[in-house]
Amino acid sequence: MSPYRSSADFTSEWEHFRFSITGSVGVVTFDRPDRLNALTFDVYADLRDLLAEVEHRDDVSVLMITGEGRGFCSGGDVNEIIGSLLEMDSKGLLEFTRMTGAVVERMRRLPMPIIAAVNGVAAGAGAVIALAADLRVLASSATFHFLFTKVGLAGADMGSAYLLPRVVGLGRATELLLLGEPVSAERALDIGLATRVVPDGELSAVATDLATGLASGPTLAFGATKVLLSRELDMDLGSSIELEAFTQALLMTTEDHAEFYQAFTGKRAPEWKGR
Repeated sequence: MSPYRSSADFTSEWEHFRFSITGSVGVVTFDRPDRLNALTFDVYADLRDLLAEVEHRDDVSVLMITGEGRGFCSGGDVNEIIGSLLEMDSKGLLEFTRMTGAVVERMRRLPMPIIAAVNGVAAGAGAVIALAADLRVLASSATFHFLFTKVGLAGADMGSAYLLPRVVGLGRATELLLLGEPVSAERALDIGLATRVVPDGELSAVATDLATGLASGPTLAFGATKVLLSRELDMDLGSSIELEAFTQALLMTTEDHAEFYQAFTGKRAPEWKGR
């Protein structure tokens, strides 16, 4: 990641969720299991700020997001958020919606893979956070609920109307965002919303293995791939090809590309450095 830092230190402890690093994999665990990991103002803000910090850490190459207990994340906490929002003026409401949107924007901008390990319900904002990840590994009991219209709000929230059609197509995205009906893990896999579906008891191991495998690979190439996928969504073909040409030319100068050739000619496995 970027070596350029200001005088501020990295946050040593996050108060509103757990964050740990093991073998270059950073893990965010929502830890309000009694509320199905519902989000509060503070959880949103901490997640937004952590995503800004992670980009500059050299000890994290992959980020995984999961939840403790029976749910991934049930969305905004009705008791702690909705009542307060009803008392805010327009300026305060816009500050809140911009903050929640910044979480998704930073997830997509982060130049490293993000894996959502979805255990149980992912509803509302929780569904959008999982959607904004690059890979979604679901427990077989997991469900998605894009339920914004169920509470009288637009189905388009936090970038969902931008991201979901690009993942599952406009027709299915329209259905999911308009109707707000639950989407089972099996259907999520069928429509491309899930990367993998595994038995509940295997979710943590499978997601961790996937994250560890990515973290031990050519991480600079992974980051470039994610950036190009995001940037090219709104580019014409000629601009996309030119951007890819510049990116490939740059990556051809890296230690990892040279290591591939040395490993290939030496008939051994590459030792990736992410440089």
